[in-house]
Amino acid sequence: MLTPPAATPSAPPPPSAPFAVPRLVIAAPSSGSGKTTVATGLMAAFAARGLAVSPHKVGPDYIDPGYHSLATGRVGRNLDAYLCGPELVGPLFAHGARGCDLAIVEGVMGMYDGAAGEGELASTAQVAKLLRAPVVLVVDASSQSRSVAALVHGFVSWDPQVRVGGVILNKVASDRHEELLRDALESAGTPVLGVVRRASRVDTPSRHLGLVPVAERRAEAVDSVAAMAAQVAQGCDLEALLTLARGAGELSCAPWDAAEALRAAVPAPALDTPALDVRAARSDARGPLSGGTGRPVVAVAGGSAFTFSYAEHAELLTAAGADVVPFDPLRDERLPEGTAGLVVGGGFPEMYAAELSANEPLRKTVAALVDQGAPVAAECAGLLYLCRELDGQPMCGVLDATARMSGRLTLGYRDAVAVSDSALAVAGTRMRGHEFHRTVVEPGAGATPAWGLRTPQRRLEGFVERGVHASYLHTHWASEPGVVHRFVERCRTS
Repeated sequence: MLTPPAATPSAPPPPSAPFAVPRLVIAAPSSGSGKTTVATGLMAAFAARGLAVSPHKVGPDYIDPGYHSLATGRVGRNLDAYLCGPELVGPLFAHGARGCDLAIVEGVMGMYDGAAGEGELASTAQVAKLLRAPVVLVVDASSQSRSVAALVHGFVSWDPQVRVGGVILNKVASDRHEELLRDALESAGTPVLGVVRRASRVDTPSRHLGLVPVAERRAEAVDSVAAMAAQVAQGCDLEALLTLARGAGELSCAPWDAAEALRAAVPAPALDTPALDVRAARSDARGPLSGGTGRPVVAVAGGSAFTFSYAEHAELLTAAGADVVPFDPLRDERLPEGTAGLVVGGGFPEMYAAELSANEPLRKTVAALVDQGAPVAAECAGLLYLCRELDGQPMCGVLDATARMSGRLTLGYRDAVAVSDSALAVAGTRMRGHEFHRTVVEPGAGATPAWGLRTPQRRLEGFVERGVHASYLHTHWASEPGVVHRFVERCRTS
């Protein structure tokens, strides 16, 4: 017999003035139920009605927020209680939703699925509780009729602290199918807030790590989002959903602020560069913290090959006193003028290996920057780009390692500790991260590794060489702003 989880209240947000914005969490019984279609369609439909919609995604996913951004015209932001801790979910949400009329949060996996072996941690249900937000359950009804009532009843009653305000039925085949589903749910007492019919026109292409990012198919993605909006608006009761969202409780937390987060992070672990004077006044209208040594340029890789980043990273770098300048390794033959540091995040370099390799001028420029001792932070795709080669194609050659595609998916949260002093962290710094790739780097760790992973198996991973910190691990710097202090100070002094 299944036993519902014991009531384990999530960590409360820090006390502050009440913050209220209408909000909904879009959840599902399992992956593949249609959360992204419904959530993105709702975002676009409400935005089309003139509402300022704040888009959010539970978990570490980088791709869905791109579609959310396209739907709303605002930055898609992640809410990850594992990477950032439950205590930051409310403040990060409030930061993104400030000034908006409505916030929509797309869940992850099944509603009660979270970090393996960690109970409710990082689940959609936990985030809904932390945000005091009503949940709309998206159910794939394609292979059921009356059984839908039993399924929904289980999800509604499993955790009494999760408020399920209604259901959107997805992939409904016909009027008769809809009638059967509505009758079953009426007897269960759960409101049906929408019915979405099967439609291939809203499908978005996928490959080995999920949906194809917006940056790689922008014109087609615009059409897909418009189709999602039309179908959801036609099939859903937008007024009822908005009424449900307006019933969300107040949050007693202050919106996250990059400058304040950096101040709170000081004193950080001892730096081997001059300390940042956090008492210094803001140096310009953008409000960064200033160490009095100018604003170093931090080049951040973007374009179709490097689409994975958290918006808070650029905000933290800017607040720490850096000028953040994007560049595209597929097209730009030089780094931005005056580059003092380099950030190369995640993405799909394996899909563009030939094009990245063909841009030899940029590869040589990156290698020269590393030879000069400049700090470089590389995650996953960035790690591959710094290797000697990727699938036989020459890369930057900064690391004495090779990378190749693999048939094996590496996926999961990781508890990590910095093994070596680097441009990002002092040895002993503990951070939580996430791995998600189908590539292999050989060797998996350099003579001076970046991380010691504590979960799920103990192993050394990544490379610390000269100013380079390169690893498969995706981290969220809002959880440890001290790494941004350290990185920008290295940029100033290297």
